[in-house]
Amino acid sequence: MPENSEGSMFKNRLSKNKMSKTAMSAAVLTAAVVATAGPGVASAVSAPLSCARIAGHFDLARHQTPENIALAPDGSAYVTFAAARQVARIDPTGATRILATLPAPADGGIHTPVLGFALTTGIVRAHDGTLYFLYATGTADLTGLWRLRPGGEPQRIAALPAAGLPNGLALDPRTHTLYVTDSVLGTISSVPTAGGTPRTWSNAPELASTGFLGANGLKVRGGALWATNLDRGTLLRVPVLRGGNAGAAETRATGLAGIDGFAFTGQGDQILAALNGPSEVALIQTDGTHSIVLTAADGLQNPTSIALRGDTAYVLSAAYVTAKDPNLLVAHVNK
Repeated sequence: MPENSEGSMFKNRLSKNKMSKTAMSAAVLTAAVVATAGPGVASAVSAPLSCARIAGHFDLARHQTPENIALAPDGSAYVTFAAARQVARIDPTGATRILATLPAPADGGIHTPVLGFALTTGIVRAHDGTLYFLYATGTADLTGLWRLRPGGEPQRIAALPAAGLPNGLALDPRTHTLYVTDSVLGTISSVPTAGGTPRTWSNAPELASTGFLGANGLKVRGGALWATNLDRGTLLRVPVLRGGNAGAAETRATGLAGIDGFAFTGQGDQILAALNGPSEVALIQTDGTHSIVLTAADGLQNPTSIALRGDTAYVLSAAYVTAKDPNLLVAHVNK
């Protein structure tokens, strides 16, 4: 499917899912996935992953489309439910507890750039348990970087451009700096963890979209920021120069249609990346080559983000286009 057509379908399905009043229940969703897979469809999991399984299902009727994930040392995971405007905790048993629901914009979110509905996106967790996350509404009073301290209430600590779509979020604990990708404006911004006025850290052309969504997933690693570009299907590395400024963006991998969130495996710069549209996970080697290690046959439904804890990979699927089964998949990582 041509890229622009895929983007249009993706946008239309997102809006439809958000507004639907007749979304299937979690039980029906689970049954639908089993029926679709059928007895003849085997797992497509490939090395270095094994033992892939769905650890939890979410409910489209409650707009539980998981967008991003942050892991905690106690075995729990924190996720953003994009269409529900929520932050939730998933405990080690798989139980989900909603921690915060963000206020709806006065216009209902219809002016949110590109997507047309308000959504929570990137999330990170600091060592003290504080959660930082992003909220895009298309309005100046709500779009921005938010903070949720343990036992507290969500608070916006930095306003971000209402004309943009803040999406990926990364934390550098050494410099107490948060970095934000904007998928519409094609930028990476920086904000102190204490909050304040964001500054544009990089507006390299490699971050720009080609009509739908550009700069997306984001990580801090090895003296650089790594980012994905969904429209261009690329993985980028932007060095952090002396003094904290951005160096020239380097394209490290291409041909990754619909690339979204990602995680480093711990083997050098080897990466596992979610390919949203194709419902796949790719293993990207340090030389830029890649292979597919998970597919829809394993239960993926438009995967959005990946996190690793020890030898376990956690993959969120939002079912934005499939509209069947938003879920959490776990797989063993053989190192």
